Amino acid sequence: MVDTLGVTLSHADATRRRAGLAEPHPMLVLSLECSRPQALSARWSLQGLAAVHLGRGSERRAERTATELTVRVPDRWMSSKHARIENSFGRWVLVDTDSKNGSAVNGQPTRRAVLADGDVVELGHTLFLFLERVPMHDDDALDVDLGADLAATPAGATEPGGADAQRGLVTLVPEYARELTRLREVACSEISLLIEGESGTGKEVLARAVHAVSGRPGPFVGVNCGALPANLVESELFGYKKGAFSGAAADQLGLVRAADGGTLFLDEIGDLPAASQAALLRVLQEREVMPIGGTRPVAVDLRVIAATHRDLDEMIAAQQFRHDLFARLAGFRIEVPPLSERRADVGLLIGLLHRRIFNASGPASAPHPGFDVEAARMLLRYPWPLNVRELEQALATSAVLAKGGEVTSEHLPEHVRVGRAPGAPRPVVLSDADQKQRDELVASLREHHGNISAVARALGKDRKQIQRWVKRFQIDTSEFR
Repeated sequence: MVDTLGVTLSHADATRRRAGLAEPHPMLVLSLECSRPQALSARWSLQGLAAVHLGRGSERRAERTATELTVRVPDRWMSSKHARIENSFGRWVLVDTDSKNGSAVNGQPTRRAVLADGDVVELGHTLFLFLERVPMHDDDALDVDLGADLAATPAGATEPGGADAQRGLVTLVPEYARELTRLREVACSEISLLIEGESGTGKEVLARAVHAVSGRPGPFVGVNCGALPANLVESELFGYKKGAFSGAAADQLGLVRAADGGTLFLDEIGDLPAASQAALLRVLQEREVMPIGGTRPVAVDLRVIAATHRDLDEMIAAQQFRHDLFARLAGFRIEVPPLSERRADVGLLIGLLHRRIFNASGPASAPHPGFDVEAARMLLRYPWPLNVRELEQALATSAVLAKGGEVTSEHLPEHVRVGRAPGAPRPVVLSDADQKQRDELVASLREHHGNISAVARALGKDRKQIQRWVKRFQIDTSEFR
């Protein structure tokens, strides 16, 4: 029975709403259609709903009423009325509605399960992600389906809004989407940009996306400031005249002038030596560059985008980075979240990367068969501590090993298969009997919401025995509460 009486708005949520701040929404994400990964992802806010009905349809579509949402997916492995997710006293419960092929949560078959934040729901060959508290503003779209907007664009297109731009400028995370909307608004201006974020989050991809939509006719020139030898930084950036120093056999434009009319991307700007910071500041102030050995400055027309994984605010406070250079670089400042904070985007990124990696590895006329359910689940549940770069490498490896066929778990890197990030403790190797016992324990923990005493009663075991199993099998009971 569906019951919404338990849905209450906390005092903190009410305060946020009055202040116009984001408030948490439960959200359902269609992360991946295994046979159509390039169909991309969709999301729906569950705020205010009593139930979501999920089933097969001739095309992907969603219909919302005041209290219910119906989602259809063209998945032949799903039943027309496969499952529903209902709101019961503030908890969201998955109920299999007598489907032919059953339902599963995190790989465990189930008829009924209380969903926890981050659970992967498997219906047929389609995987959904349940997120319990996603910050949203009142003016954020309740429903977003990126498939209709992006799937028809040819892979590799570089026109404004093309595939190269799409990978950097799309997200299903509402708060990050607001930042990307602001970024699009300044993309066609001359305003300099500073992109911050962990290594591997896709800062250069975002910079290339801005260049793609900016309409600037010149090239995108990337410079890894951290890889330039300290004694060659200025000659590489600003160029030199023939005879300026030993070995200068001919005039060289330098990377700054090479970006004339386009975009100069200064990656890892925090690693730029202090002396070179001063010289770069002059270029940005005067819009001209003086080659080493030259007597006349040369005017340049460029848009500068800088990126760093370092904390420039701390570096400025420690006098390791010039505050005046920072002011020139940070006309607009944006931070790319780590992939661990973009769970809603994992399926989307898989789809976008799939278009480029798998289409390039096989005939364009033959669509790739996609992923089997087990491989897709592993990709969605792995934490990706090394961010998008790690995901891209995993997909590139699987494309080679799959040889044009369906990607299965054996084609994925070992650390993705076992769910163990590099450097994490190696999991306990279980026998078939132990694995069966662990699966039974997990199913009972899910049924009883992580209550050890209730599990002990259900399994006819002592409470201490259940605790010993939990410790031995490395189970986090908080995941089931």
